[in-house]
Amino acid sequence: MSSFQLIIIGGGPAGLTAGLYASRARLNVTLLEKGAPGGQVLNTDWIDNYPGFTDGLSGFDLAEKMAAHAARFGLETKLGEVTSMDLAGPIKKIFLEGGEELTTQAVIIATGARPNIVGIPGEKELTGKGVSYCATCDAPFYRDQEIAVIGGGDTAIQEAIHLTKFASKVSVIHRRDELRATKILQEKAFANSKIEFIWNSVAIEVVGTNEVEGLKLENKNGEKTTLAVQGVFVLIGTRPNNEMLPADQLDMKDGFIKTDQQMRSSLPGVMAAGDICSKTVRQVINAAGEGAVACLSVEEYLADLPLAE
Repeated sequence: MSSFQLIIIGGGPAGLTAGLYASRARLNVTLLEKGAPGGQVLNTDWIDNYPGFTDGLSGFDLAEKMAAHAARFGLETKLGEVTSMDLAGPIKKIFLEGGEELTTQAVIIATGARPNIVGIPGEKELTGKGVSYCATCDAPFYRDQEIAVIGGGDTAIQEAIHLTKFASKVSVIHRRDELRATKILQEKAFANSKIEFIWNSVAIEVVGTNEVEGLKLENKNGEKTTLAVQGVFVLIGTRPNNEMLPADQLDMKDGFIKTDQQMRSSLPGVMAAGDICSKTVRQVINAAGEGAVACLSVEEYLADLPLAE
């Protein structure tokens, strides 16, 4: 059985930044990742708003640079999928697929989240080529273009309003005849001349070969139409990657971990960072910042532990 001062679970921007700080602090640390480091960033075609990269760079390149930076200071990365964990006691137990067990004094949970998908033809194939799940990230790429937003909740309507700062027209596709968003957001959206609502309709296919060219719709009467758009934003919620977490031990909201400003969870020695946290903003830049804060909180926690006799 391997023992550590710190185990970081998840190799996205939050986990890699935490790993960078931990390895520089010379902690006995390992980072667990079930696939290639980078998390959702790997699925991002182009990142144009990360400080320091004036010309932008691909999500793959940013993830590669983050991983290399942490590795330069000696971060150990272990390939393995966490199946469960026991975080209640002073010694935390992490169980991996295959039966391996690791123990640690502190944990940073950075397992991330994933957007809900519609699951229609063309969606996966054109992700990053006109299909997006983050308006804050990608809106500037659609200046003076016509785009569609799928969804009717707070996030969808708030993002639709944001998109009108760039797009010439935003069509909101909603399966019902009224929105689920709060009234104040609805009022703002209805008053925006760039937003058009298409009610009682669902998307059935994203059209295009190398980029989005349109969105096929079907209304409640079975009538099918094709909306000519250059972008499709799927904004129907986010799912936390929490299948391995002990929900009975952690204070959570809607499956996301609740933390304080120091990224401390409700359990001593357990911090969380990135998209697994209960919050409203999910960007690469704040995930990285949270990873740094989480590691600094771990250092403080470890320093306060009584010395072993």
